[in-house]
Parts: sequence; structure tokens; C-alpha cells
Amino acid sequence: MMTMIMAIAAMLSAPAATTILPGTWANPSKSVHVAFKPCGKAMCGTIIWANDKAKADAKRGGTSKLIGAVLFEDFVADGKARWRGAVFIADIGQRVSGTITQQNPRTIIGEGCLIAGLGCKSQRWSRIK
Repeated sequence: MMTMIMAIAAMLSAPAATTILPGTWANPSKSVHVAFKPCGKAMCGTIIWANDKAKADAKRGGTSKLIGAVLFEDFVADGKARWRGAVFIADIGQRVSGTITQQNPRTIIGEGCLIAGLGCKSQRWSRIK
């Protein structure tokens, strides 16, 4: 019985998922760094650094200024470790619906879908700060 009480107490005292997400995250190739922070009642991720190739790819897609672009916009909780919002795909210049799922304190999976759950792509992002 004491073990069960301790387990329940640990779950209740664990930080909410929204306290883990803020910080700086890198995409799989480490070519883009995004800073997540609150934007109103939601979370947003703004590009704070990108390598030259990422900037060139974005420019070809019609995004002239990659640094400062909001990549993840208006993400709100949609479950314990999941958020839903809009994802900006800079190399095609489009904003699509997307989700972020927290795998652990150092890993998130970002997914964006072009049309109604079709044409979806996902990326594993790693916390760097």
C-alpha cells in the first residue's frame, strides 16, 4: 500500500509536460536550432540559428529570412506529452498542421501533414539547452 501511495505522489508531483518543452532544440542534422517558449497560452518555436545549406534551401522555397521565422506556431497541449499547432515548412514556404510528441526530456518528435493527415513527415529533435 505504501508503494502505491508513493507512486501516486510521484506522478502528482512530476512537472507538467509543458514545463519540459521550453528550451533550445536541434533538428536531426543539427542544421537548424529552434527556441521554444510560451506565446500567449500556447508554445511557439522560433528559429535562432541555421547553417548555410538550411538558409539556401529556405530561400529556394521562398523564405528569404530563415532566422527569426516561427517554425512551430501556437502549439497547445493535446494529451500528456503531446501538442498540436502549425508547422512552417521553410523550404516549400507553407504552413501545415502538426504535432509535437515528447519522447523524453531530451527528445521530441515533430510531425507535419500537408492535407488531412496525408503527406506527413516527422523529425526527431534533440534538446541542446
